[in-house]
Amino acid sequence: MSATKSIFTMEKFTDTIGIDISKSSFDAYDYRSGSHRQFKNGKNNFLPFLSWVKKLDIPLNQLVICFEHTGIYSLPLAIFLTERKIAFCIVPGLEIKRSLGIKRGKNDKVDSKRIAHYAYLRRDELLLTKLASKPLLKLKSLLNLREKMVSQRAAYKGGINEMKQFVNQRENNIWFSSQNKIIKTFDTQIIKVEAEIRKIIRSDSVLKNQYQLVTSVKGVGLVLGVSFIVYTNGFTSFSSWRKFASYSGIAPFEYSSGTSVKGKTKVSHLANKKLKGLLSNAACSAIRHSPEMREYYLNRIKKGKSKMSTQNIIRNKIVSRVFAVINRNSPYVETLKYAA
Repeated sequence: MSATKSIFTMEKFTDTIGIDISKSSFDAYDYRSGSHRQFKNGKNNFLPFLSWVKKLDIPLNQLVICFEHTGIYSLPLAIFLTERKIAFCIVPGLEIKRSLGIKRGKNDKVDSKRIAHYAYLRRDELLLTKLASKPLLKLKSLLNLREKMVSQRAAYKGGINEMKQFVNQRENNIWFSSQNKIIKTFDTQIIKVEAEIRKIIRSDSVLKNQYQLVTSVKGVGLVLGVSFIVYTNGFTSFSSWRKFASYSGIAPFEYSSGTSVKGKTKVSHLANKKLKGLLSNAACSAIRHSPEMREYYLNRIKKGKSKMSTQNIIRNKIVSRVFAVINRNSPYVETLKYAA
């Protein structure tokens, strides 16, 4: 779920409601009163929840609602709260889990209570979530759909290659032809999804401009370019490229303690793995197609530097250049080809 965030202060919000969301229902717990209720999940089932909130006798402008990011299950509630201008924050489940320390047992009521407790203790430092625009939500949905179809197509292709090693293709013609037809169907549908993505971008002048800017950077194509726009919520969710690099899992961190622990700097495993993979592909593409990046890569390898660390530097260069072209609102120009 793409969203922007803004800091709210302790003086403004005096109460928090924690919500634990599942596919069919969600549990809500009010921190101040200790009141708990369970409601059906879905875009047509939130009015009873709002009635319950109003009965708590808390001014809505002094209340913040907190819940975990659960993808499509939490999206309808986020839309409902946005439409009614009720403050809410969506927090990664891992962040809540780690903040509460060792806990035993689990059920939906207990989890909603823990989320409410988490939000109340941090109400002076949490970030309000602002839901992304409808075009961005559509783009993210289409990106997810494309990713699933690409993954499924790869599985069918892998199955065919495996079968070719053990069975006669002519004797099993029906099996192979059926698999190939499925793959061709995926090819067609992926093309349609990509066409719809381009259509949405062309229909919005801001998205169109941002897309043209980010794809001017070597290595950034359709999928990564749109991913940059979606996951930064139109470049409003991250104040710097370094923060986005950290979110993507490509920012190196020091690993040392005192005099006894002196490890190498390394990236964190806590990351958006999807973005990290796309940036890895972009780095490989840049090395092949950008004379500047290729020269940089080969020079470092000649000096005995690691291929992986060099590739990660190029991933960071791509991110920094994307943010740079957005900030100055002009396409990237490769300076090497203009050198004397």
